[in-house]
Formats: sequence, structure tokens, C-alpha cells
Amino acid sequence: MSRRLGASLAIAALLVVVCAALTAWALSERYVRPGPSIADTQVVIPRGAGAEDIALLLVERGVLASSFSFLAGSRWDGTLPRFKAGEYLFAAGISARAAGELLASGRTVQRRITFAEGLMSAQIVELLRAAEGFDGALDAVPPEGSLLPETYFYSWGESRARAIERAQRAMRETLAELWAKRAPDLPLATPEEALVLASIVERETAHADERGRVAAVFVNRLRRKMRLQADPTVAYGLSPGVPLGRPLSRADLETRHAWNTYAIDGLPPTPIANPGRAAIAAVLNPPADEALYFVADGEGRHVFARTLPEHNRNVARLREIERARAAGQR
Repeated sequence: MSRRLGASLAIAALLVVVCAALTAWALSERYVRPGPSIADTQVVIPRGAGAEDIALLLVERGVLASSFSFLAGSRWDGTLPRFKAGEYLFAAGISARAAGELLASGRTVQRRITFAEGLMSAQIVELLRAAEGFDGALDAVPPEGSLLPETYFYSWGESRARAIERAQRAMRETLAELWAKRAPDLPLATPEEALVLASIVERETAHADERGRVAAVFVNRLRRKMRLQADPTVAYGLSPGVPLGRPLSRADLETRHAWNTYAIDGLPPTPIANPGRAAIAAVLNPPADEALYFVADGEGRHVFARTLPEHNRNVARLREIERARAAGQR
């Protein structure tokens, strides 16, 4: 081999090495430099998506500038085999390297759904059906009172059935915990009876500071074998699982059904809604209070009374307020 040919081959080899080094440097530089996105971007990575599909999706959503540098760098880092499906929030300007690390970490977006106190089970099912990110159908409505009202966190793709199971488990655990701490000598034989009464308390008042007094009234009435005479139970019996949507009439109060606590003794057969922890705690540890009656005060709250004459005066005062308002609207 001539010296000239040897030198040429050496130069060619050097050029190959230099080009490879420059290419590797360019890929590395593109891998770690800020990406093209100018705003945080949420992307759902479908189950079963391959690495190439994921890269193309991120380029399409504007998170990445190049699928090639992302795939090459992720293979080199070892993050690529650990990519996980789910919903991710990619920060503005995130680098390809950071995007790969996020996908490998599995730190998906945590969504939340809130079941408010006093909702019926059918209403909670409708919330779940309408909520974005859940998967699967709900064919049946859970028993009334079996779901604990709370804010629940979930990830994209969680099944609706699992969300129901979580809320039911939370209710069972909460009821068992509070039942174990109940006051002595309550007129409630089982945790299920406590749940029924708590649901009535929940539907009677939306004010947290009134729950205890309302619970005390009903506990006092049960002890004295007085009928509960709770309007929400009447409304539930007329339209089980669905809000009645109108005020009760005198005829409604006289309609006999299993939930009409104006007509039956003791508790109705089932809860009338899903009570929250505070309402359950209120019926299991009611405050010392001798009130036996309460009625709306015309301002969204209630007034309480120990005797029937006092209660009748409160009712008469409410009727005066209602008549004055009706006259003012004419």
C-alpha cells in the first residue's frame, strides 16, 4: 500500500469519526435543549402505544420538535422501555430528555371528582358518567347511602366501577370507625340505622353548624317514640332516587308510603341520600339539646323549639314571612 493511499484512508476514517461525533453531539444537543412548546400541554398516551407512536404523538401535539432525537436519546438513557400509558402534563419548553423521564416515571395527571353531601346515588352515577377520563359503563345504581361524599382523585382510564368501589369502601370504613366511637344509649340499634338517620339530617340542612342540633332533635324524638315528621323523607318516597323538583303539598304529607315519617313510626327502610362524615358523626354523638322541633326561619336556616306551643309560634312567624314575600311579588 502506498503512503498516499494509506494517508487517504486515515483521513477518510478520521472524517467518519468526526462526522459520527458531530452527529452524536447534534442529537445529544437536540435531546437536552428546550422543546418547542410555549404552554403546558396535557397528552393522553393510549394503552398499548409503541415508542414510535408516542414520539409522533408528542411531535403532533407540539411537545417535541423531533421524534428521531427523542427515540435515540431515550434508548441511550434506558427510559424508552419504561414508558407508561396515561395522561401527562408536559411543561412548556420541556426537553425531549425530560419528556422521556416523565413518561418513564408514571407521574400521570391526578384528576379529581367531588360527590357533594346529600346527593342521591343516581345523581352520583350521573356525575361519573359525565366526568372526563373515566372508562367503562355503570349498569346499576348502587344502594342509597352506600357512597361516601368526598373528593376523590383519579387518573385517566380508571374505571367507573372502581370509582364506585372506592366510594363504597370509604363509606364502610367511615361508618365502622364512627360507630365504634358512638355515644352510649342511642336509640339506634345498628350502623345501618345510623346511616338512615344521617341521610335525613343531611337532607334537612345545608349548614354545617346546624347538623348537630338537627341530629339531636331526631334522636330526642326517637327516644320519646315520636314520629320524625321529616319532609325530605316524604319527598324521597314520592320520587325515589330522583329529586322531587317541587315543594311538598299537604296531600303529599298524607300520602302513605314506607318513607313517610309523618305516617310511620321510627326510621324509614333505607337512607334517602348519601350522608357525609359530619352528618354521620352528628347522629352518633349528638350535642346535649332538649329541642324536639325545628322549622325554617325564612332566611335559609332553622329555628328550634323544646315545646309544641313554641314550635307553633315559630311556624306562624314563618307563614307571616311567606305571606309578606308573596304580597311583595304581586
